[in-house]
Amino acid sequence: MAADSIALDSGLGGDDDDFDPVFERDDPALPEGRYLDREVSWLAFNQRVLELAEDPTVPALERANFLAIFASNLDEFFMVRVAGLKRRVLTGLAVPTNVGRAPADVLSDISQTAHELQARHARAWSELVKPDLTAAGVNVVTWDSLTDDDHERLRDYFGQQIFPVLMPLAVDPAHPFPYISGLSLNLAVRVRNSKTGRQEFARLKVPQMLPRFVPVDPTASLENVQYIPLEDLIANHLGDLFPGMEIIEHHVFRVTRNEDVEIEEDETENLIQALEKELLRRRFGPPIRLEITEDMDDVTLDLLVRELDVTDQEVYRLPAPLDLGGLFSLSGIDRPDLRYPPRVPTTVMQFQPAEPNTKADIFGAIAQQDVLVHHPYESFATSVQAFLEQAAADPQVLAIKQTLYRTSGDSPIVEALIDAAEAGKQVLALVEIKARFDEQANITWARKLEKAGVHVVYGLVGLKTHCKLALVIREEKGTLQHYSHIGTGNYNPKTSRIYEDLGLFTADAQVGKDLTRLFNELSGYAIEKKFKRLLVAPLHLRKGLLKHIDQERRNAEAGKPSGIRIKVNSIVDEAIIDGLYRASQAGVPVDIWVRGICSLRPGQPGMSENIRVRSILGRFLEHSRIFSFVNDGDPRVFIGSADMMHRNLDRRVEALVRLTAPAHLSEIGALFDVAMDDKTSTWHLGADGIWERHSTDESGAALVDLQDRLMLKSSLRRRPRTRR
Repeated sequence: MAADSIALDSGLGGDDDDFDPVFERDDPALPEGRYLDREVSWLAFNQRVLELAEDPTVPALERANFLAIFASNLDEFFMVRVAGLKRRVLTGLAVPTNVGRAPADVLSDISQTAHELQARHARAWSELVKPDLTAAGVNVVTWDSLTDDDHERLRDYFGQQIFPVLMPLAVDPAHPFPYISGLSLNLAVRVRNSKTGRQEFARLKVPQMLPRFVPVDPTASLENVQYIPLEDLIANHLGDLFPGMEIIEHHVFRVTRNEDVEIEEDETENLIQALEKELLRRRFGPPIRLEITEDMDDVTLDLLVRELDVTDQEVYRLPAPLDLGGLFSLSGIDRPDLRYPPRVPTTVMQFQPAEPNTKADIFGAIAQQDVLVHHPYESFATSVQAFLEQAAADPQVLAIKQTLYRTSGDSPIVEALIDAAEAGKQVLALVEIKARFDEQANITWARKLEKAGVHVVYGLVGLKTHCKLALVIREEKGTLQHYSHIGTGNYNPKTSRIYEDLGLFTADAQVGKDLTRLFNELSGYAIEKKFKRLLVAPLHLRKGLLKHIDQERRNAEAGKPSGIRIKVNSIVDEAIIDGLYRASQAGVPVDIWVRGICSLRPGQPGMSENIRVRSILGRFLEHSRIFSFVNDGDPRVFIGSADMMHRNLDRRVEALVRLTAPAHLSEIGALFDVAMDDKTSTWHLGADGIWERHSTDESGAALVDLQDRLMLKSSLRRRPRTRR
């Protein structure tokens, strides 16, 4: 729904059942109040994003991007999470949250915190980022600050490029209050008829297809450029839109609507048609937030509040400009000195060609050994994409099976599947058309694949298919060989450049059998069986992880080596958290590396004093999921698609694969060593639920940046001399 950024995967959830406690919290050894509120924790995550925007050591245009990410994240939070809570209040479904509070109380706390964060967000722009951009020659200006020559140039631009697409809508007895689309910028205009003296109201939508920030002089040097917000430019030409009328007041406002999608899958015969109907309904969801500029007069505000039917709690009065998500548009400015240094991903050593100017033998490399790739440090194009493209072109490949949750426009992954089908191969694509805010795009992909002869299925009723799997069946010397890829991220070449993810390529026969059975069940009926090297939700993943967690507890009690390390986007599930608490009570050292929501409370004496929680945010979005267990010196390490949330463990098909190569276990161990080191720049979660940033040491020197370190390490890797 938004630009490629943290905003694309904020881990909000939003499914109705996500509010329901899955397990009874009746363990007498664990105290009440042991879970942190998930909504407050999510807001704390977005505050960490904001802190990056406030950091003067981050390049100026990157800081503007973090402001845009914060805004886009918060939009989605309101559209999904706040919308769900409000729906429960209005319908009387007072379902408790994971800390046992009623939705109305949660909404009140969200409103207070969100008001504070949005005000801080606006100050970060006006007092920190904007002045630094100005000092660097990137100026976001107002109409009143410009010269007459600038005004003349912009008047010409307005008349030629903007005026023809504007649509002022009057509000009077003959013209009812217009529908205000979600997340659109609008001008509320009050005018007076010069003949009758009667005051009227009109709404003017700021066109979303036009540049959010308009260059004042397109010929100006990039070392000193000026941009004016589009709504400011329009506001200063209202006379052209309302000729003969006196402009009394004009103010900018913005509405956020409930855009959650609800479908009763078991009550519909055609899921795609039902989803398309629901997507149309999404556009007309009820308002849940009204943002207005701080100078809006009471007459205009009263009208908006009345017509939109919002409460005072849902009104956010902010300084202009509204919608700082529009700062994404500054990304196109060619000023590398105001950005992170350029980075070119390397090709993982096993997939480097044997000779220059030749193609690597992907299948030959995987046949020799399992290959673990780490994006974006190692290239997606020369690994995952190359794997599927070679499979499509290889005459020995008989079949390709793949899951698609989110992909990008003009996706080479989809094109490879189409090429394979057109070449006569058996191709199965499991397209998850219920992927939030990508529903329409995935419907389009599904239809394109079907037209090319790909067997397209949509998974199981009542479950989203979130696992990241690809299976290639290749005939070699009269036998069939399985080549598998199991990843932590989507098959999306675009986001693979900014999302941190892991992926395993293997020719292991057991993994191939596991994936074959799993794909058969996904295209057929329910998943019921256990697997050998996979842990699969919804039936066995939570149980499997709890078994490993409890084994660490028993090992600690027996004096054997123990330890748990988990990296996830979010951890909310009560059963998993309680298992970790019990392990901590037994003396198991537990390290949690989480990007977003964390309902676990670390550092509580007698409960979680052996648990540390860290968070890392930066240039790349930390997205991989890892589960590592010491297991008395025989490590068990899994990677995959699942976060520790109810939706992942109960209402999605997720898959974790166990890593077995000693080199891969060492690599994962080293990754955790750096992430949890006090010399690494991270946020620490305290027992009070407060996140504290640790970015400098006692002398003020910068701590190690994990992502910078991994980029350097990747660039220094060389091709191995031998292969086993």
